[in-house]
Amino acid sequence: QRQLVESGGGLVQPGGSLRLSCAASGFTLDYYAIGWFRQAPGKEREGVSCITSSGGSTKYAGSVKGRFTISRDNAKNTVYLLMNSLKSEDAAVYHCAAGPFCFIATMKDYDYWGQGTQVTVSS
Repeated sequence: QRQLVESGGGLVQPGGSLRLSCAASGFTLDYYAIGWFRQAPGKEREGVSCITSSGGSTKYAGSVKGRFTISRDNAKNTVYLLMNSLKSEDAAVYHCAAGPFCFIATMKDYDYWGQGTQVTVSS
């Protein structure tokens, strides 16, 4: 069974950092682009960042550019999202997804989704 599992969420103070992980089981991520999406209560799911299968290209939403960094370790079958300088507006459930293309403007081309990990930013 092909699964994506996110981890690393939690409660952090404004200005703090978290590193999210997206681990695959049942398949290899080598040939997939990976996207991170988030959904806050009462809001639509939005694209945060993505990385191509090779790791050679990345994209970021304007709201996180310069603060978040996406990376991947294909040997570990895992993709990471390092989030620095967190703000209250970053609080959401973060999902990773695997698909053929690195897109953050649309979710429709992603084939596999994780259940999400909660990020809470509060003092």
